[in-house]
Amino acid sequence: MERLGRATARERLDARLATLKPIDRFQAPTKGWVRAVRDALGMSGAQLGKRLGVKAQSIADLEKSEIQGTIQLNTLRRAAEAMDCVVVYALVPRATLAETVENRAREIARKELARISHTMDLEAQGLSKTDREAQIDAYMRDHLRTRDLWDDH
Repeated sequence: MERLGRATARERLDARLATLKPIDRFQAPTKGWVRAVRDALGMSGAQLGKRLGVKAQSIADLEKSEIQGTIQLNTLRRAAEAMDCVVVYALVPRATLAETVENRAREIARKELARISHTMDLEAQGLSKTDREAQIDAYMRDHLRTRDLWDDH
């Protein structure tokens, strides 16, 4: 039951996240989002600073920290609100969540079964590629739980 619930949750989240791909659409402008939006609005650093209750130099520091990747989310949200924007924050997996789980399980199963396969190969009892894949699938099904995939193996 637990596996089905997690699988369903992954499918739903994958469907929601699919709309954010390709992720390169959201790559920040060279000068950062705050500066790009501020410039597009025709707003000076001093004007944005006044809206935030800080000095113009603080805006320059804020924009620099965004470019460096050290800006705090609260600071970014306050700057966005001062320009009538919202911050959209998401973690977008490179592959689907389902593929990530499958790949991790397959990696663990291959490592666990490699010792056995090596011994069998030495004794001329090796399995065909099809049989090895079936053995990996069985190991994944019978021995791996999703929550254990992320432990060090």
